[in-house]
Amino acid sequence: MKTIRDFDLQGKKVIIRVDFNVPMKDDKILDDNRIVMSLPTIKYALEQGAKVILMSHLGKIKSRIDLEKNSLKVVSQRLSQYLEKEVMFVPFTHGVELKNAVDSLKNGEILLMENTRFEDLEGKKESGCDIKLSQEWASLGDIFINDAFATAHRAHASNVGITKYLPSGIGFLMEKEVEAMDVLMNGKPPFVVILGGAKVVDKIATIRHIIETCDYLLIGGGMAFTFLKAKGIEVGGSIVDNENITFAKEMLAKYPEKIILPVDVVVAKEASEDSSSETVAIEQIPNTLKGLDIGSKSVVNYSKYLDDAKTLFWNGPMGVYEIEKFQEGTKTLLQEVVNKGASLYSILGGGDIVAAASLLGFKDKITHASTGGGAILEYMEGKSLPAIEAIKKA
Repeated sequence: MKTIRDFDLQGKKVIIRVDFNVPMKDDKILDDNRIVMSLPTIKYALEQGAKVILMSHLGKIKSRIDLEKNSLKVVSQRLSQYLEKEVMFVPFTHGVELKNAVDSLKNGEILLMENTRFEDLEGKKESGCDIKLSQEWASLGDIFINDAFATAHRAHASNVGITKYLPSGIGFLMEKEVEAMDVLMNGKPPFVVILGGAKVVDKIATIRHIIETCDYLLIGGGMAFTFLKAKGIEVGGSIVDNENITFAKEMLAKYPEKIILPVDVVVAKEASEDSSSETVAIEQIPNTLKGLDIGSKSVVNYSKYLDDAKTLFWNGPMGVYEIEKFQEGTKTLLQEVVNKGASLYSILGGGDIVAAASLLGFKDKITHASTGGGAILEYMEGKSLPAIEAIKKA
C-alpha cells in the first residue's frame, strides 16, 4: 500500500482526505485533537511543494438546519493558526467556484473545501459513494491521500469512490493506524482486552471475534452490569442491557476463565458531583443506587492481568470518567498501563477512552491512541475496512 512518501508532490494538486469531525458547540471547537493529528501529513505535503486540497466531513447532514451548524469554516481558521499560514476556505463542495479556487493555488498553498456531507442533503451522494461526485472530486487533483482512519469503515465518495480515478496512498496518521492494527493482528501474547462503555449490544460482534484471540477480556463500565446480572447478581439501579443478557450468559458459560468482571463498584444515586458515593462488593449493591465506576479491589485485580501482558487493546472507560469521583478506575488502570512502559504495546480504540486518557493526562503516554472508534471496532470484528482496501487496489 502506497504512502504519501511514494509520490513526487512538487507542483501537484494533492487532495488529502482528513478527519476534521471535531466536537462543536455554538461555532466553537471543543476539542481540536483531530486537527492536530492531521498536521504531519499536511505539513509534509506543503513542504514538498504541493498544492493542497483538504476534504473532510463534519457531523451528519439531514436538513438545511444542519448546514448552518456544520460548516468547516471555523476549522479552517484553527488550522491556519497551527500552520501559521492562510488556509483558504471554499464554502462549496462542487462547482465552478471550487474549481477556480483549486486552479488558483500556487505551490505550497492550501485550501479547505466545505463539509463533504453537504452532498448528503439531496440524495446522499457522499455517503452513497455517488460515481459522478467521486469523478468530480477526483478531477480537482493529481494525487489522492487518505489520512482519515476514523472513516475507514465507510465507503463514501470522498474516501473510496475518489480512489478509482486518481493515484492514491495513505498519510502518516493512517499509516500509524494501519501499523497498530497489524500489531493487534499479530501481537505478542499475553494479549489482554479491556472493554467498557455502556451497552453490550454495541460490542457483541467485537466480543465474539476477539474472545477467540485474546488471553483475557476485562469488562468494566456500564456493560459489566449486564454480565453480572447474567450471573444472577442483583445490580440495583445500574444500567443493564436486558436484551443481551442471554448473550452474556453464553459468553460466560463458554469462556469462564477468560472473562474477568468487577468484584466491587462505586455506587451513587446519580452520576453527579453532588451525589454521595461509596464502594461496595458487587453482591451488595443497594436497590436504590447504581454502579458508576469499578472499585479499588477490581482495579487491583485487573492490574494483575496487565503484569505479564505484552499487547493491550482498550475500548471504553471503566466508569463515568467525566466526573472526578467516578474516574478513579479508569485513571488508575491507565497509570498501570503507562507504568508498563515499552514492555506493553497498548492501543486505545474509540472516542470515549481516548477522550478519557486525554482528560486525565495519559493520551501521549500510551503506545497508540486510535482516532477511529467505529473503524477499529469493525477491524476487531474481523471485517475489512473499505477505505483501506480501496487504497490497496488503487
